[in-house]
Amino acid sequence: MATQRILDFLATRRPDGPCLVVDLDVVRENYLAFERALPDSKIYYAVKANPAPEILRLLASLGSSFDTASVAEIEMALDAGASADRISYGNTIKKERDIARAYALGIRLFAVDSIEEVEKVSRAAPGSKVFCRVLTDGAGAEWPLSRKFGCVPAMAVDVLRRAKQIGLDAYGVSFHVGSQQTDLAAWDRALGDARMVFKALADEGIVLRMVNMGGGFPTRYLRDVPEAQAYGQAIFSALRKHFGNRIPETIIEPGRGMVGNAGVIKSEVVLISKKADNDNVRWVYLDIGKFGGLAETMDEAIRYPLVTRHDGSETAPCVLAGPTCDSADVLYEKTPYPLPVSLTIGDEILIEGTGAYTTTYASVAFNGFEPLRAYVI
Repeated sequence: MATQRILDFLATRRPDGPCLVVDLDVVRENYLAFERALPDSKIYYAVKANPAPEILRLLASLGSSFDTASVAEIEMALDAGASADRISYGNTIKKERDIARAYALGIRLFAVDSIEEVEKVSRAAPGSKVFCRVLTDGAGAEWPLSRKFGCVPAMAVDVLRRAKQIGLDAYGVSFHVGSQQTDLAAWDRALGDARMVFKALADEGIVLRMVNMGGGFPTRYLRDVPEAQAYGQAIFSALRKHFGNRIPETIIEPGRGMVGNAGVIKSEVVLISKKADNDNVRWVYLDIGKFGGLAETMDEAIRYPLVTRHDGSETAPCVLAGPTCDSADVLYEKTPYPLPVSLTIGDEILIEGTGAYTTTYASVAFNGFEPLRAYVI
């Protein structure tokens, strides 16, 4: 996780305060692994995972396409060297004027999950390709996605039929099996739903051409996860099962799996204390918490690996918390975190696997703490 390059950077630069360091060599390795695992799928990097310009430029140079959630992210991808035909506006909730702005920038691929959104796209981006997002159950994901996005397969048929009626290109369907998805069978279930939508519309003479298989590819935190190759084999088997020899165009949208293991956050122990003399659980407060970029510790969903200089010595359970004056700023309490008994105030802790969904989750200045600084090497 913490590559020698990251350790050398921290040792020589000694940045003050919490910071994220991302190693581009790891991002490159991850991209090439996805390319090998799913050679027939286009890779659309989920910009929201980490939009650092250096990461976007590297991926653009490798031939990646980009999944964007806003006009600002579209502009970031264009600035990084991607052409408009390599960018998808993948958010199903868009202002009509933002759709128009994206269209003016050359974007022609839009996500939808309702007839209302289709009608917005038809007015602001006439003739564009649309794909409809189908709900999935998210079983097996450590960061499951709610019912906020997508619609049931039967409604997806209605949505794409309407798109065709009003002059849009009914291009395909998408789904997302949940972030940090470790169940290889999750794509099989979702591809079965996608096939139902394809068949229902084909019976009406509307031929869909693409399945966007979303993200969900995990990074390693405390537990080992399958390699990209295992996901590739499982997904290809599911495609053959549901589509036979007529496999459509496919897209994947890795975010966490592309950059998660490329980043490490350096943090410092601010305080170690107890709530009572007879309390056997220490409270360890860091200089970074939920509001500094570790929002995915919400409900203790993502448990990051922590590295200290005392590793290998005796440990005891701790409650881990952030530095702000907000009682919600507790990272791990329900399941205390084992940390060395010899840990002391001022010790440095490296939080591994933090290359995704950290910098952009950091608040602007809550309690006066600056946003999480990031270095890309």
